[in-house]
This record gives sequence, C-alpha cells and structure tokens, in this order.
Amino acid sequence: MRNNIIDTIKQKAKNAHRHIVLPEGNDPRVFEAAKELRAQNLVSLTVLADESFREQYESIGVSFKNPQTDELREEFTDVLYELRKHKNLSREQAASLVSDPLYFGTLLVHTDRADGLVAGSLSTTADTLRPALQIIKTVDGVPKASSFFLMIHEGEVIFFADCAFIPHPNAQELASIALLTAKNASSFLDDVRVALLSFSTKGSAQDPSLEVIRQALALIKEQNPSLCVDGELQLDAAIVPEVASKKCPDSPVQGKANVLVFPDLASGNIGYKIAQRFAHDKPIGPIIQGLKKPINDLSRGCTVEDIVLTVCFTALEGDLL
Repeated sequence: MRNNIIDTIKQKAKNAHRHIVLPEGNDPRVFEAAKELRAQNLVSLTVLADESFREQYESIGVSFKNPQTDELREEFTDVLYELRKHKNLSREQAASLVSDPLYFGTLLVHTDRADGLVAGSLSTTADTLRPALQIIKTVDGVPKASSFFLMIHEGEVIFFADCAFIPHPNAQELASIALLTAKNASSFLDDVRVALLSFSTKGSAQDPSLEVIRQALALIKEQNPSLCVDGELQLDAAIVPEVASKKCPDSPVQGKANVLVFPDLASGNIGYKIAQRFAHDKPIGPIIQGLKKPINDLSRGCTVEDIVLTVCFTALEGDLL
C-alpha cells in the first residue's frame, strides 16, 4: 500500500509536466535523485552546481547551470536589486547574492523559467527559505508561510502540520496552517477531516494556551464553513473513533482525523519523528505552503528517495496555489 501511494504521487507528477530546480548539484544524492527522476521521466530538471559537474548532469539529460558564469547573471542582478533596493540592498550586493545557487535558483522560479525549487540537502532551512521569502513571498492574506508533512501510515495518507516552520503560532497563524494544509490534503483525500490537537479535549483541561486553539477554530469556521474541523482534541480523540465517542461524541471529526494540526512547532516536530521512528511511517516533506510559488526544503539527512518524492510533490503544488 505504501508503494501504491508513492506510485500515485509519481504518476501525478509525471502528468503535471513541471520543471523543477535543484540548486545543490554538488551533492551526490542530488545526482542520484536527478538520474531517477529523468529515467522515469517524472519532471524536467535544471541543476545548479560548479562547472566540474556539467558533463555528468548533461549526460543524463538534465539542464545544467553554473550561477558563477551563467548568462542570466546580469538580468537576475537587476531583478534582485529592484526587488530589494527598498531594503537598502546595493546592486553590488545583489550581484554577489546571484552567485549563490539558492538565490539563482529562486530567481529562475520567480522569472517563470522553472515551476518550483527543492533544496536543503546541504543547506539549513533558514538559508533555503530566505531567498524564497525575499523574492517569491507569501500569498496575499497568508500571515506566514508554514509547512506540512505527508505521512504514509499503513497504506493511508495523514497530513501533519506545522512540523518545521512556525515555532509558536498565534490564532490567525494556526488557522492559516489548518486551512492551507486542508487545501493541500484535498488533492489526496476525498474526505478531509482536520483536528486541532492539544492536551485537552473540548474543555477537559483549562490553560491560557488553549484559547489560541479555540480562537483558531472560530477563524477556520468563519473562513471555510464547510470544512470538517474540530478542536481542541487530544490525539486519541482525533484518530480513534471509540475514544472520540466517549470524549467528544458530538465532534464532526468522529475520531477519523486525517489532517493533524499541532499547537506549536515543538509538538509537531516531535510528533512526526515519533511516527517516523516508532511506527515507521514514511514522511514526505516538509512541504512549504503559503508561498506564491513552490519552494521546498529537505532535511540535511535526506535520502535519495526523499529528494525524489519531494520533487514530485513540488511538481503537484502549482495546481494547488
């Protein structure tokens, strides 16, 4: 069943006909992933790396660019300068930044020469997303970019959010996380059910932190009245129908949540890693949501398969923006 889901993601990516940038072509894992992506004809690729890597990438049918010498440098310097001069960025500083593969790759996406970007195998999350936040920016009305993991659990897909981005979301940010993740989940799930997780179920405990969840729930219902969502819910009340029937019998989620929204980054990050390491769930992500164009981050401990699947999901995101 796990392979069936992975095959579905790959087939959807293949049908989408997207062009994705991989700025970390110096990484051997990126080369192996590029080979697999091209062998299966899943996406078109542009890889960025030092000139010494050009021949090996072109030999597998991948477009190659060296940001240090590419003919687009002058144009991209002008574009970046115009975008950031109000932040006191000089043209000389813009020219220097364009040499950075993460900035160069993001500018390929910004100028519609590519549909999305995947990086992070050699870079921190902060370094990967800084160009995206400065150049691509968030969708109007979205307070902050956030993230989710697509978790493959015993042949089913469950979405976890936010496990990688916003440390302490306020009510507006938590609502945005839930709404964006539900929208992304709708491309895989016929019946989206969202649970706002907590240590309390519908008032079973009292703490000031719970008010954020309750306010978020009100905002979600106001912005998407038809969405099946409830909170605050303990994890067992969110995913076990027998427990839900006792703890929250009137909940519309009915213990069948497939989108789990964590109250903060600590619980989200710990939660997905527990599921990965103890239950052996397969995570895909983190997938960044809320940006105007798809830019996604990898873990520096990622495998070749992680890169391939993140690229495939990035190829699908354009249809969801």
